[in-house]
Amino acid sequence: MKTEIRLFVSTLLLIGCFANAQFVKKHGQLSVHGTQLVDKDNIPVVLRGMSFGWHSMWPRFYNQKVVSWLKKDFNCNVVRAAMGIELGQMPYTKEPQFSKDKIETVVKGAIKSDIYVIIDWHSHNINLEEARFFFDEMSKKYCKYPNIIYEIFNEPDHETWPEVKSYAEEIIKVIRSNDSKNIILVGSPNWDQDVNLPAADPILGYHNIMYTMHFYAATHGKELRDRTDEAIKSGLPIFISESAGMEATGDGPLNIKAWQEYIDWMESRKLSWITWSVSDKDETCSVLQKSAKSTGGWKEKDLKESGVKVRQFLRKYNSQE
Repeated sequence: MKTEIRLFVSTLLLIGCFANAQFVKKHGQLSVHGTQLVDKDNIPVVLRGMSFGWHSMWPRFYNQKVVSWLKKDFNCNVVRAAMGIELGQMPYTKEPQFSKDKIETVVKGAIKSDIYVIIDWHSHNINLEEARFFFDEMSKKYCKYPNIIYEIFNEPDHETWPEVKSYAEEIIKVIRSNDSKNIILVGSPNWDQDVNLPAADPILGYHNIMYTMHFYAATHGKELRDRTDEAIKSGLPIFISESAGMEATGDGPLNIKAWQEYIDWMESRKLSWITWSVSDKDETCSVLQKSAKSTGGWKEKDLKESGVKVRQFLRKYNSQE
């Protein structure tokens, strides 16, 4: 009986991996219908995957082999390339070409692997001119690929919604001058917690805009889910572009029960979700041990508890597509 169960589970995983093998080819150009992310046939689609850690801190993982491994082994149908703007050894503000090269390596790997990819401007501050230049270049270069999603402001911290909205409108204008279709993700104040603010005053005049909410399950509870539900009811499209099962510090013990409650909530609402992060820092949210190779091919001993768990989640829920 155990052998039969193992065979059944293995078959399900193989079916899921085969479905993901041509994921973008199957779903094509994404758009927003009401509050729902839909595919080229206007069928609801849920993206589930991993975010790389800051490129300026963990550049060794920014290669096409890791993207391929995340698709093959974790069953990701999306990855997020987090370009560090100010922090780390080689951030965008100091080494723009190095930074772009790392991000574009992940983008090209995702296109090659036929999954979606988020180009994430990973900052907590407004850098309008730098962001305008960067997204103009990226949207000119990748506008023809349906794989691309632009995340224009990772986590505003102390900025007001009027400040974030004004910045977002400027960057959206730049992107839309080159790319009229691909999804754009907009952050909200208080580390993407206060989704009620854009819900009350959304950006108007553009299509295929979604708003990000981030959670760390051991810190953020039902109150944040309720706030997000209210935002969705008011017509705000939500995308969970960063999440995990530990405390908001990125450290502390995993709260598996609270994490599962968030997963169940997202799945019931067909919300896309990304888990933080592909990195090997000595903290709970970094899913890799120091032993993990820079090119993927990781064994279970190379994964921390959070890595083992998120891989289980991704294999389970992406196999159901």
